[in-house]
Amino acid sequence: MAASLAACGKAGDGDAGDGGGDGKTIGLLLPENKTTRYETFDRPIIEAKIKELCGDCEVKYNNAAQDTETQKKQFDALVTQGVKVIILDAVDYKATKSWVQQAEKKGVKVVAYDRLAEGPIAAYVSYDNEKIGRLQGEALVKALGAKAKESNVVMINGSPTDPNAPLFKKGAHSVLDTGVKKVVYEQDIPDWSPDEANKKMGAAIDSLGKNGFQGVYSANDGMAGGIITALKKQGVKVPVGGQDAELAGLQRILTGDQAFTIYKQIKPEAETTAEIAVKLLKGEDIAALTPTKVTSLTGEFKDIPAKLYDAQIVTKENIASTIVADKVYKAADICTAEYKAACAAAGIK
Repeated sequence: MAASLAACGKAGDGDAGDGGGDGKTIGLLLPENKTTRYETFDRPIIEAKIKELCGDCEVKYNNAAQDTETQKKQFDALVTQGVKVIILDAVDYKATKSWVQQAEKKGVKVVAYDRLAEGPIAAYVSYDNEKIGRLQGEALVKALGAKAKESNVVMINGSPTDPNAPLFKKGAHSVLDTGVKKVVYEQDIPDWSPDEANKKMGAAIDSLGKNGFQGVYSANDGMAGGIITALKKQGVKVPVGGQDAELAGLQRILTGDQAFTIYKQIKPEAETTAEIAVKLLKGEDIAALTPTKVTSLTGEFKDIPAKLYDAQIVTKENIASTIVADKVYKAADICTAEYKAACAAAGIK
């Protein structure tokens, strides 16, 4: 199985090989590889579930490396080859409208994965992303403790081209706008770049002073890493939160450098998406898998069948009962030599 998937799973410029018009091929397009989850979890889980449900199905995979034009070529190539179902995690959700419209005219079903693309989408699988933002806000307020109401906070938000980013931001603001004294500095970070987050955090420290803020909201763990590096360089120690439960983020939580992350169970999201894609390929009903209806961010496309999963706050206290218990990472993955003592203190064995 691995060999057959590897043969058709090379990330490239959109040339996904020949054929594909036989009703046995599903396209899988992921947006970027800076965030570790996509190549480590999403792709292998989706591919394995499709293979389990449809032994003779082929997955044609590409990663756009955060480039919209590259993803458009990859999408168009799949349509040209006759692929009838495409799982799309869009680089830029606004750019996809015409792609999806053209695909629909040719009988191609597009499943929006993780990010809600614009256009006549057949189904959408993700999380309640505004709720995730609220969880992030609540976790930061809790980390600030009794001094939250007197605390100023810096917000480092996600990429403007990711439709989830404004939802995280909105949810976080709904808590922070009343839960802390003031958001004193706020920036959106293109491409979720840790390097850019590092630079913006440095600029915030220069602007506000080392004592001008008491906490930092980071929209994800990758950027939290860049932010924490900038804080350490200036000798500043304040609570920083993230999202995605990345391995490096979990290790920073154990050492006390990061206050929390948000754990989104990727496996059910990925497996449900694979199940929907196979059903669409076979012409079967997906209603049981999509109990919710959503509207696109522009409001143009309504009643999109959807499944939205919940998420939870992870701190040092519950890494063992969530991440390790769910086998996202083994204790051995987290507790390398550098983190053995921190793991022992947190009860991770």
